[in-house]
Amino acid sequence: MLAFYHPDQQLHDPQQFMRTGRIAAPQDLPARTQALLGALLARGIAPRMPDDCGADPLLAVHTADYLAFLDTAYARWQELPGAGIEVLPNAFPYWSGRPDRDARPACRSTSVIAQAGWYMGDLAVPLGPHTWRSTLRSAQTAVAAADAVLAGNRVAYALCRPSGHHARPDRASGFCYVNNSAVAAARLRTKHAKVAVLDVDTHHGDGTQEAFYRRADVLTVSIHTDPTSYYPFFTGYADETGSSAGVGHNLNLPLPPGSGSEAFLAALDGALSLIRAFAPGALVVALGFDAHRQDPLGVLGLATDDFAAIAGRIAALGLPTALVQEGGYAVDVIGDCLGAVIDGFRAET
Repeated sequence: MLAFYHPDQQLHDPQQFMRTGRIAAPQDLPARTQALLGALLARGIAPRMPDDCGADPLLAVHTADYLAFLDTAYARWQELPGAGIEVLPNAFPYWSGRPDRDARPACRSTSVIAQAGWYMGDLAVPLGPHTWRSTLRSAQTAVAAADAVLAGNRVAYALCRPSGHHARPDRASGFCYVNNSAVAAARLRTKHAKVAVLDVDTHHGDGTQEAFYRRADVLTVSIHTDPTSYYPFFTGYADETGSSAGVGHNLNLPLPPGSGSEAFLAALDGALSLIRAFAPGALVVALGFDAHRQDPLGVLGLATDDFAAIAGRIAALGLPTALVQEGGYAVDVIGDCLGAVIDGFRAET
């Protein structure tokens, strides 16, 4: 298994996020990368540095005005009188939601305060001095893994931080700024007529769903905690199946809080059956570890060994696969979870 990682991804060091009405201590800590790197090295995998391919591959998923905001917002924010330590919005526009549209128009206001409300969907995505650099490197890491798969490697792992699956084409949310999994899928589409994305993070992959919701060439499947009472709340329901040409190409499999391995693996079997029927040329796995029972933000009940079983069943598909790291905030166990995934893939290949 090849793996990719850029040390600039550790520079992003958020200081705050809003949780149940309180500014809380951040959970997406730089220490997460050290735990994951340790798991790779323990299994003899030395991650490679991704090439600096610029931001062009991101434009296959994200709008240019949104990426420009991510690049410039922090410097502009610091020019405001009395500005806080990070960019956080305090004004949000009304937007009705249009499943038939790829993205909203650019923000009409030139104010960074207005643009923060337009391009940032919640208070969990503070923009600090190094956020854009880390975000760009994270996305380039996903591109590198996709390119390795395109070059003929059976499986490649992208150690991405910040994560990406909540990032919509024109909006950051849920610790995510650029949708690494969607960028990897778009990269794989340059060769393969059909690509599937399987999201096993405990949160619904709402950004990935939106990116491909109107398309028949990318199948998106997400297994996650029921959003009725869990983030991202507004998407991830079973009746969301796609729009326009994409009808029938989005599957959500929400699980009740407290669900363990039996329920998760049953949902996974259903997801894999649909992927087999879709017959993609390649697969992206949005790989979250926050379904682990020890995760501070999770409410599912998976054990470390369950991730080996998940990986083994995915590997049995026999598809060229890019594994893109998403969530997982129990630093003491995420390395073991990644190790279980590697072991699960090795057992099937």
